[in-house]
Amino acid sequence: MVKVAILGYGTVGSGVYEVLRKNAKSIKRKAGQDIDIKYIVDVREFPDHPESNLFIKDFNQVLEDDEVSIVVEVIGGIKPAYDFTKSALSAGKSVVTSNKELVATCGTELLNLALEKNVNYMFEASVGGGIPIIRPLHQCLAANEVTEIFGILNGTTNYILTKMIKEHQNFDDALSDAQAKGYAERNPAADVDGIDACRKITILSSLAFGKAVDANKVPTRGIRDVTLQDVKYAQKLGCVVKLIGHTKKEGERVFCEVSPMLVPNENPLSNVEDVFNAITVKGDSIGEVIFYGKGAGKLPTASAVVADIIDTSMHLHQNKFGAWKAVEGDFSIPEDEIASRVFVVVSSEDRENEKFKVRTLFGEDTDIIDNSSNETDFAFITGNMPLREVKEKLAAIGKVVKWMRVLENE
Repeated sequence: MVKVAILGYGTVGSGVYEVLRKNAKSIKRKAGQDIDIKYIVDVREFPDHPESNLFIKDFNQVLEDDEVSIVVEVIGGIKPAYDFTKSALSAGKSVVTSNKELVATCGTELLNLALEKNVNYMFEASVGGGIPIIRPLHQCLAANEVTEIFGILNGTTNYILTKMIKEHQNFDDALSDAQAKGYAERNPAADVDGIDACRKITILSSLAFGKAVDANKVPTRGIRDVTLQDVKYAQKLGCVVKLIGHTKKEGERVFCEVSPMLVPNENPLSNVEDVFNAITVKGDSIGEVIFYGKGAGKLPTASAVVADIIDTSMHLHQNKFGAWKAVEGDFSIPEDEIASRVFVVVSSEDRENEKFKVRTLFGEDTDIIDNSSNETDFAFITGNMPLREVKEKLAAIGKVVKWMRVLENE
């Protein structure tokens, strides 16, 4: 029998408890042995819980109990999750987590510690919630040289953008709607500013390419500045606006970013709506593979956590995951070097003269769309070129209101 301790009894922690109890028979069949909960660590009291005897407040009790071989960290954040995780791994206990912030920030150290102690640090739920992506990358697609990963990694922002696209709500109204439905937090910064998606693409990039990507160095732009007019421009250009996490490898260097992008209607990601996520992985042998589903929620996330518990229970004293490498120096590709088409919005009192400049700089066949609600703004899409070149050309034009990349279909 494998004994586990759950750290934190919030949404995910209670979901893990529920799944382990509800599906105990099938879990035993898959794991080859019983998996039982010995402790639930939480600072709060749960006197009315049917198994209130499981609750403790002192994490040291878990550390000192040799019967506990798997620690489930679903506290979230860095403190005290980092200290608890490091202590558990150092004590020879495997750790399973859904904590994307901790994995993105400290994953290199914790994975190498698990490797040193011949235990496992598993985090399937940290990226796609209930969508399996870590294990497929590590196992099913292991024969491939992964070259690129991109996708919709945050359900909250996708819900907001769907409301803007389908119901013509402005950003503030769509955000309020998402908060009312429980999709967005009272402080939505982690979602709408792209921080959550940045942590996820950082984890995927580090895993796929074997080099630790520093989330603090990833260009990250959220959706606060996306307007209804941007959505209308995109529709006229045969696109929709989506928040995209993107990473690709070129030679020995890696590019990683999070940004709103125009996604052409022929791209499958354009049809991913509401709180659904979708992740596209490109491999040299398999081509494109898309993983789709709800990226969050109590039971979907708990499902991914329990899957890691089952996997870990079958490899208790055998590190099966390895670790990505800490890299000295900067191996990242500056975003200005990455070539793509770019959507640009320009404002000028002399719109016709600025259009002439655009066609002179970017080509006579540049498709330009006017803003029908005023006589100053217009938008266009550049040809495929490095962002540095785009910026140099835009310097000769009037007021550039904004720019966004176009997600290519290559």
